[in-house]
Amino acid sequence: MTRQQIGANMYLTYVPSEKFKTSFLSAQLAVPLRRETAAPNALLVNVLSRGTARFPDMTSLGRELDMLYGARLEPTVRKKGEIQLLGFAASCIDDRYLPSGERLLEPLTDLLGEMLLSPALQDGHLNAGYIASERENLADLIRSTVNDKRSYASRRLIEEMCAGEPFGIGRMGAAQDVEAVTPEALEAHYQSILPRARLELFYCGSAPEERVKGAFVQAFSTLPREGEIRLEPALRLPARPEHRVVTEEMDVTQGKLCIGCRTECADRPANMIMNAMFGGTSSSKLFLNVREKLSLCYYADSTYYWTKGLITISSGIEPRDYDRAMEEILAQLEDLKNGVWADWEFEAARTSIRCALRSVEDSAASLEDFLIGCGVLKDAGTLEELKEGILPVTRERVMAAAAAVQPDTVYFLRGREA
Repeated sequence: MTRQQIGANMYLTYVPSEKFKTSFLSAQLAVPLRRETAAPNALLVNVLSRGTARFPDMTSLGRELDMLYGARLEPTVRKKGEIQLLGFAASCIDDRYLPSGERLLEPLTDLLGEMLLSPALQDGHLNAGYIASERENLADLIRSTVNDKRSYASRRLIEEMCAGEPFGIGRMGAAQDVEAVTPEALEAHYQSILPRARLELFYCGSAPEERVKGAFVQAFSTLPREGEIRLEPALRLPARPEHRVVTEEMDVTQGKLCIGCRTECADRPANMIMNAMFGGTSSSKLFLNVREKLSLCYYADSTYYWTKGLITISSGIEPRDYDRAMEEILAQLEDLKNGVWADWEFEAARTSIRCALRSVEDSAASLEDFLIGCGVLKDAGTLEELKEGILPVTRERVMAAAAAVQPDTVYFLRGREA
């Protein structure tokens, strides 16, 4: 695997592989995650996905993909730390499986370039009809996230805990911000970020590196470059002296208890193992003790956000069990701080993490997501460094990582009758 700069503020991550029968490519604009631009960015990539100057509608675009042996091309909007990535990901049959003399790499990279640089226009401007329909679709999609109460509660916890921080912003922005975007504002925004945003390119397949580089350079040869939007590392803050409690009521029967913690421990491998032992696996303390042994939760798990130094706990409970669930969840954290665990818990967590890291290489899309993240995030480390870094972690390092975890915000979603 290599990563090199192939143009002004333009980087290519190249992964040579004959493991997959398909080639995977992507082109992503990387910009800071901000409240005022998150919604326009998400809307923009959906509008651009409707067609190009050569293929001005979904029908002609789909026909072209069919001609490329059923290649796939999809818009993407992602959040990596406090950075927003917007662009397109594509896959096609790897060239080594095509009839002699045929190639898909070059036409597909050309199409990727067209999607970002040569949109379908109407009277010289972005198509107003496309903007109107995609604006409605995106606003409806954002609002529909409330239907999954488990993920909704986890998102609300992040919004409350990180209010005023970029990390508290959703990857697609807010529905009301989407609805406020006018065609004129969206076009001005497009013209503003295109010359200045970092362009991250990715390829995984069997084609030689120089050929891949040449294909991307050609596809993005008309990309304007004027200045640069700086990408800053995520802001890390200490926990509040006393944790804050936010309660929300909806028509739900099962309460959703989410706890957000902050940590100032920078030992990423130790934090990963500590989180796996706490609630990151099916052999974790939250799962085996709070859920299985005490039956206080329908589910209980934890997530580690290394870029921000956050540990979040998500659980589904009966509202009457709120106090006991809180007490027992925090008691499991205290056990980790005090080293109260069996050797098998530590080894199971370490094995689980190493297996998860190895599984990243089993999918070209997973590799792209991981490596693009490494490209835009400071001090991300490589996949190999992470895998090797897990091995020397000691009991003392895990205890130190747990000791640094402090509750910051509690979010509780309960039924109105409760």
